[in-house]
Amino acid sequence: MVHPQPGRLTEAMNNTPGYWGGPAQGRPPEVRPSVRKTSAALRVPLLVAAMVTTGLMAGMFFAYSFSVMPGLARVDDRTFVVAMQQINDATVESVTFQFTFSIALVLLGAAAVVHYRLGFRTATWWILAALSLYVVAFGITMAVHIPLVEALDAAGNPSQEELHSVRTDFEDPWNSAHTSRTITGALALACLGLAGSARARSPWQNQPSADRDAWTIRGSYG
Repeated sequence: MVHPQPGRLTEAMNNTPGYWGGPAQGRPPEVRPSVRKTSAALRVPLLVAAMVTTGLMAGMFFAYSFSVMPGLARVDDRTFVVAMQQINDATVESVTFQFTFSIALVLLGAAAVVHYRLGFRTATWWILAALSLYVVAFGITMAVHIPLVEALDAAGNPSQEELHSVRTDFEDPWNSAHTSRTITGALALACLGLAGSARARSPWQNQPSADRDAWTIRGSYG
């Protein structure tokens, strides 16, 4: 009886439908053991960091929607314009805000890559959903809010006759776009919460017993 070489057996099992990890199972590409070990070490810290930064931004959006802007809606035009100019200047000049707002995007992408490499499919899809939602919020900020902030800043110290129009041109579109930004930020955070609940389940643990046995055999030869 001719026994197959370990390398050939591994290749056959990789390409046989029904075995966990074969192409029929949609398995991610193989990675080197050192890369896999690094990815495993980074998986939880990356997901936590992505959740914290996304949560900080979602909380900021929420605060503006239900505290800052409703409060400013009660003041006169000049107070509104001056207050928003100062708030915008403080926000733009904040290194902490700039770092958190940008790094959340990077952390979400990195967390998705690491979870995909390790085969955590469910968590990967939730992280990608969070990334997509955060990209929408990021895009709204860049395309709508920043131009409005720049226009308000350019208005300087408007005359009494110009105040109302300056306020209206800023306040209405800013609030409309910010509502969408608040919703997408909250949904992104929720998706990361779902990813966190899924990440603890090793993908092979959900396979039938025969497939788990195949994984054990494959590990012996691979």
